[in-house]
Amino acid sequence: MAVKVPGTMGADAQTRNRAAGEHLVLLRSLARELERAIEAIAHNNLAELEESIATQQDLSVRLTELAHNRREAGTQPPSAHNIDLDLRGEIQTAAGELQKLNLRYSLLIEHSSRSAAQMAALFRSFRGQIQEASGARENHSTLSCQV
Repeated sequence: MAVKVPGTMGADAQTRNRAAGEHLVLLRSLARELERAIEAIAHNNLAELEESIATQQDLSVRLTELAHNRREAGTQPPSAHNIDLDLRGEIQTAAGELQKLNLRYSLLIEHSSRSAAQMAALFRSFRGQIQEASGARENHSTLSCQV
């Protein structure tokens, strides 16, 4: 027969809620960083984007470490059955918002990459026209169309 020690269950629940709270803070921080990166891209602010990416990496490492530490300690990750109901709802909401932002961020980066590639191709084409006009007769590929 197992003997229950008074206060032990409460301490376990507090530990799980504390870990869940840290998880929530990290999810919200990561969402803020995605928003910051989106704004940096929109304003063509490379320094801000690079800083945000570095912060995103740090937050991702912290989330990974949090999960790893719980596994090593034998602590179950926060789930629907072992954390405060309100906290669980906040985590689910934050995770959903982060997922939507991540999709938006991914699409923006994909679109920006295509736009940058097109601008680079146009620049190479323009550079080729300038060199041809200045007398340099190197063989350059250019974008053109026939009418």
